[in-house]
This record gives sequence, C-alpha cells and structure tokens, in this order.
Amino acid sequence: MTDIVGKQLKDFFVLRRLGRGAMAEVYLAQQLSLGRQVALKVLNAELARDPNYVRRFDHEARAAAALVHGSIIQIYEVGQHDGVHYIAQEYVPGRNLGEVIRSSGSLTPQLALDIIRQVTAALAKASSEGIVHRDIKPENIMLARSGEVKVADFGLARVAGDGAVQLTQVGVTMGTPLYMSPEQIEGKPLDSRSDIYSLGVTAYHMLAGEPPFIGETPLSVAVQHLNQQSTPLVTRRPDVPPKLATLIERMMAKNPADRPSDPADLLVDVHTLATEGAQEGWAATPDPASLTQILVAADQRSTATTRLDSLMKTMALPRPQRAKYGWWIAGILGCLLAGAAIGAATSPRSLWSGAKVAPPQQDTVWGQLYLAKDVDTEAAWEAVADYFPDASANALNLGKQGLAFHFLHQAEYGKAIKPLQELAAQPDFQTFAEAGLVVAYVNLGDNDHAYEENKHLSSDKVAALRRQSPTMAAMLDDAVNELIERAL
Repeated sequence: MTDIVGKQLKDFFVLRRLGRGAMAEVYLAQQLSLGRQVALKVLNAELARDPNYVRRFDHEARAAAALVHGSIIQIYEVGQHDGVHYIAQEYVPGRNLGEVIRSSGSLTPQLALDIIRQVTAALAKASSEGIVHRDIKPENIMLARSGEVKVADFGLARVAGDGAVQLTQVGVTMGTPLYMSPEQIEGKPLDSRSDIYSLGVTAYHMLAGEPPFIGETPLSVAVQHLNQQSTPLVTRRPDVPPKLATLIERMMAKNPADRPSDPADLLVDVHTLATEGAQEGWAATPDPASLTQILVAADQRSTATTRLDSLMKTMALPRPQRAKYGWWIAGILGCLLAGAAIGAATSPRSLWSGAKVAPPQQDTVWGQLYLAKDVDTEAAWEAVADYFPDASANALNLGKQGLAFHFLHQAEYGKAIKPLQELAAQPDFQTFAEAGLVVAYVNLGDNDHAYEENKHLSSDKVAALRRQSPTMAAMLDDAVNELIERAL
C-alpha cells in the first residue's frame, strides 16, 4: 500500500500507522473539523481494485455503524478519497486483550468475568440488530486505559437477511481458527451462538494462559474444534471457580443448541454468576478500576513500556527553585510530557520519517508537544515554535530538545548542532545539550570540538545526566569511548 502517513484524506490528517490486518491497515489520524484523534481503517490498495472486497469493506462499515453501544468501537464516517477507501472510527488508547494475555499470562477470575460481561453486552447489542461478529478473539477486544472493554472489527460481520452470505463465505477462511466455532469451520449458517463459542474460547485462553486447542497448522486446530473436547479448565487452572468454568465450557459446546441461546441469555447468566461470586468472595460488582490495574501491571512488564517509563525522566533537568510554584508544577508536567515525546526517539524509525508536512495545530503548546511525540519528525518538532512563538521559554526549549534528539536518533548529526548550541545557553538544558554536542561532533568526526564540549561535563553533571536522561548518558558513553579509541 502507498504510504499515506503525513497526507490528508478529506477531513483526516494521517499521523502514523497503528497496525495491519488481512484486509486493511489502521492509522492514527486527526479529524481536523472536530480536533479529535480517530482510528482510520484503510482498505489495502490491492484489494481496493477488487469490487468484491470493496463491497466487503463497505459492508463492514454499514454493519458496525448501526451499532451504538458503550462496548463497541464507534464508526464515525465511511469515505473514499483519490481511490483510498477508509473507515474513520473511535480511537481507543490502550491495549488489546491478546497483548495483555501475552504480557500477564493468565488473568484472575474476577477480571476475566468482567471482560466476559462487557463483551457479552456488546454481542447482545449486535444480536438485537441481527449482526453476527464472526471474529471474536483477544486481538479484537480492546481494553481502554479507563477500564472499559470495547469490541472492534466487524470485518466478518453478517447482517441477517441482507443478502450478505456471498460476501461472508470468504470469512470462513479469514476468521481465526484458534477461536472459530465448529459451524463456522464447516461453513454452515451462523447466528449469535457462534460468537458465544468464540467468546468462550477467548475466556478459556484468559484463564488458562493459552487457547484450548493449539496445533502447527490452522487445519490441525480446526479439526480439534470439530472433533475434540478441550481439557477441563479446572484441570488447567484449579483456582478457577467451578461455576465459572462450567459456564465457559457451556459456551464452548460443540452443538450450538447446548450453548446459551443468545448473548442476552448469556448476559443474565454472567450477572447471576457475578452476584454469587461476590457472595463467595472471588468476584465483585463490575469495577473498571480493577481492569485498569491489570493493564498497568501488564504495561510495567512490557519491555517497551519499561523503557518509555525510564525515558519519561529523560529530558527534565531540575528547574531553579527561584521559579514560582505554579510555573514549577507546569514545568514538571511539561518535562514529563516531553520525556514521553523523546521516548519515541528510541523506537523503530518513525513512519512519519521523511514527511515534510507539519501536523495540525493543537489548542495549546503542550498539546503540540504531545503530538510531536506521536509523529516524531523534524516538521512536527519545528511546528511547536512555528505555531506557538509566544509560548514560554521552557515549552519552546522542550520543542528544541525533542528536535535535537530526533536528529541524533536519525543520525542527522549536522542538523543537531544548531538546536543543541541554542539549548547549551539555557541552564535547565545545558547538561543535555553539552552531552548531545559531544555525541554529534564525535559522529561527525570532529574530535577537537568533541573534546572541548566534553570538558564542560563535570562528574556531577554526568551523574545527574545518568539519573535524568539514561538514553543520552548511554549515547555519551559510546561517544567518549570512541574518542578514547581514536586517541590510542
């Protein structure tokens, strides 16, 4: 697909790519008219040339747009621009359930039941509209940082009675075998009980730490769904309350008639179980905060997030105590924001790299800094000063700091010199700038200037840099070691 990062599709300015699926790529975009971020799902260019796939794509939008529910990703707009077919939908900051399971292992029965409850509520809404999701799996269950659960991707959805059977027969093979119902594998007509089966398999995965059936090929997994009974959940996880295990195994019954009759029926069972579980001490009244806790814990175990957490401290050298208290607080908040922005500099090369177009202007300079963190390009960091020339010196220096770090990360060392020299004159940014100049000059082969800048870095300054900017300290260590090798 042609890279659309940095381009505008009608009302949407594309910021960066979030992910890729079989039919579409998903981007983070800014809706200019409303000033909000959205997830932009764009049909693959190769598929866009096939009228059947375009019909599938439009069908997904039509099915999902009819569903307005707190636990379903909301569709805002469906459109086409210069041959690019897109769906603009709600952007949910957070992680999908699959990511959480991979980083956390298994979940507690209380959290699993809460997720089952919210997904079932979404399926009940879909079922009331005659819609079958057809691809319920951990990756399509979004866990917002607020603790809310939202079901995503109705890409295989079938609207009962709308003649969509021809469109969705392809979905039999496009679904995910690890979670697919027996009747879907066999290509039989589906109703909401197929989604209940897939949710049961997902729930089993949440509690056991792995799906009930695994194999080397999709076919081997599909055969097990058709012919084999899963290992009892209480065997895999003895601490799972028997009633919860029984409900999940009922959801996974091979015969649809043996499952709950529809999601509304299942929802009643789930609420009854939650009430009984609260009385028994293993469950509680649904509490989004409990889900937030597991997300935080999972994030803390994530290598990338651990690195980001440390970088949150990166660029915030202490402000002089003579500053007024209110400005001191604002400075800390701003530095934390910029620290998060600099975290992007340690990730793989930005999809925005090479884009010359500045991102849209935000309401505040801090919003602009945060957006610059998201896109991490020269134009994005320069936009901070371009859009807010009268902002505080601290905010503008944070923009320069982000720009300098961007240049260093992109190995554009010559470009990094100017912002670093300007920052070297600012007490709050001096140590960072001096270290950055050493790094830049060493990589440019200018040993003399590198030696001169390194003389400014006392042991106290370097110790402070290690605490407050471990990434820059590591870059400085590499540069100094290179200087030493050149001198030998």
